[in-house]
Amino acid sequence: MTKQKMISNLKASRRRETNFLYRFLVNPRTFAIIALVFLLLIFLPLAKNYSRKRLVEQEIAGIQKEIDDFEAKNRDLKEMIDYLQSDQSLEEQARLNMGLKRPGEIVAVIQEDTAVNAISSPVLVDDSPNWQKWWRYFAN
Repeated sequence: MTKQKMISNLKASRRRETNFLYRFLVNPRTFAIIALVFLLLIFLPLAKNYSRKRLVEQEIAGIQKEIDDFEAKNRDLKEMIDYLQSDQSLEEQARLNMGLKRPGEIVAVIQEDTAVNAISSPVLVDDSPNWQKWWRYFAN
């Protein structure tokens, strides 16, 4: 009986060796191709996720920069509001726009004299034709 077992084991091993699928899977080239396909199936989604992550990080950095800019602008506007609501600002606006003064102060208003400015810089008007003006420009 042991002889029969050995013969049946030998036949089974030969069947395995002659089986196309068994030979195909045992081949080192086939194993390398299958391993490469599995690696590609793993690394392609990882690479895609990494690129998405980089894009999201860049977008977050851009939005954070915008937030910082808006916060700086907000601080400046709050400082401006505080200044405009102060007594110093109100007094300055009243002096400049309404001509108000404190008791005991003398206000002096200086106006420009337009007649003096017109005399000091006379304007010459040349009524000659345009072609004569050009001739003088290039000839002189």
